Amino acid sequence: MSLKKTNAARFLDTLKLPYEMTSYEVDEEDLSATHAASALGVDAACVFKTLVARDEAKHILVACIPAAAEIDLKALAKVAHAKRCELVAVKELLGLTGYIRGGCSPLAMKKHYATFIDASIKEHAKVYVSAGLRGVQLCLSPDVLIHASNATCEPLTKI
Repeated sequence: MSLKKTNAARFLDTLKLPYEMTSYEVDEEDLSATHAASALGVDAACVFKTLVARDEAKHILVACIPAAAEIDLKALAKVAHAKRCELVAVKELLGLTGYIRGGCSPLAMKKHYATFIDASIKEHAKVYVSAGLRGVQLCLSPDVLIHASNATCEPLTKI
């Protein structure tokens, strides 16, 4: 089955960066990244979920962290040089990013936002992130994702 190219995939194409697209059966009751990892048959540590936050100055921040991890908002604020930040409401996602919950890619959002990826990404040869549609993932090297998203890599999760 050939997967329809998503905006995130087309964005990588314009940058001439390598990736693969893969899909899995969506469970509307469980849109978690850990479910995606399980459905793909891969370790949850190499599946990165995309979270969107806002700092006290109302700047939007994008964070990618391992599927089973919990974001440390203090760590995100620190690397973003903000006093504090909080996750945006799910109802705001589409308007800010062009994506919906369970299908939010760190690539090809409506606008480019400051992007931060958990430092653990460098422990993997290949990682998975949403391609911008529920049930569709991009498989790519950490370096490709970091370059394409112009991201900063720092520890972002609660230990």
